[in-house]
Amino acid sequence: MTIFIFDGLYNNKTMQNTEHENYLFKSILKDSPSCESFSFDEYKNVSHSYYNDFKEKLLIEYRDKELTDIKGSEIIDTQFGQTLRIVQKEKIDFELAENNFKSRMNHNLKLLPKIGIKTEENLKRKGFNTIESLLDHDSHRKNAERFLEDIDSMSFSEILDLLNNNKYGKDCKDNLIRCISLNDCEDFKFMDIETLGLSNVPIILIGVAEIKDNNIISSQYFLRDIEEEIAVMDAYFTHLDENSVHVTFNGKTFDVPFIKNRINYHRMDVDFSYPHLDLMYFAKYLWQNELPNCQLQTIEKYKFGIERVNDVPGQYIPGYYNTYLSQDNIGPMIPIIEHNRQDIISLADFLLKMYEEVNYE
Repeated sequence: MTIFIFDGLYNNKTMQNTEHENYLFKSILKDSPSCESFSFDEYKNVSHSYYNDFKEKLLIEYRDKELTDIKGSEIIDTQFGQTLRIVQKEKIDFELAENNFKSRMNHNLKLLPKIGIKTEENLKRKGFNTIESLLDHDSHRKNAERFLEDIDSMSFSEILDLLNNNKYGKDCKDNLIRCISLNDCEDFKFMDIETLGLSNVPIILIGVAEIKDNNIISSQYFLRDIEEEIAVMDAYFTHLDENSVHVTFNGKTFDVPFIKNRINYHRMDVDFSYPHLDLMYFAKYLWQNELPNCQLQTIEKYKFGIERVNDVPGQYIPGYYNTYLSQDNIGPMIPIIEHNRQDIISLADFLLKMYEEVNYE
């Protein structure tokens, strides 16, 4: 997800992006003799100058290039017209170790109504160690019967809701990650959007990565002009089916509500209700005590040794996109497309790493 900063508008999302920009500009200014006395006003001036210069370099480098010159790109048809799709494939070792998760749920008595931490402790002291054993308990028998009847037919979305409503302690929180083993890897839709602002503006790029065999395939849909937004969205929706699970980073707050808003704006007849794994919350739970912060690029650096270069902060994307439109030059969009692709690929690495950390038994 890309977040924008506007003068006078600060919230949690903008502060996260500011931290990323501070990191970038410490790198930019590390050889400057005046770095120690660097002020925020100077920071903004250097920021604008640096990214304006970078944009000019891109315009020169790509002045004779077309969108279809981008590796893996092609013009495709949708029911709402044509749009640009960019597809790339790379190898990935994504395998979820078996953990027999539904059997594990049988040992979590707190999944039943009226059972919390204290009640579970008391029941287990009395020998009721599984939900199945509660079939012999006078007070909890009916709820245990209902749970055991339903568990095999529950959808992943229902199980996820059940776990989210019973987040008691570390083991319960770990189970929210362990439960991904209930899905086929192909069902995960690692998704990220780039937009022209925080709300009520077009989506200019949607990226989705999917795992097939030993490959991760990224598909990106780019808004060649403002009129194509509905085609971009329609192309993305072709990747979704009844088994799909969205995997995002801060997507519950931004990406998914933003897409729903644009669905309503275009009056599209689309049901956009899918199970959703927002890895930002998992990252904070697992890693907040060992990382400087839990931003996506910080995790890349400290957990995977990945440091991005020529990455464009979100506040500059509207200007870069408008320059692309006005000068008919793809250059300014090249790093933004790459940024989006790296985001969705990283989500797959994050999810596997998180699963391995909690699935140790």
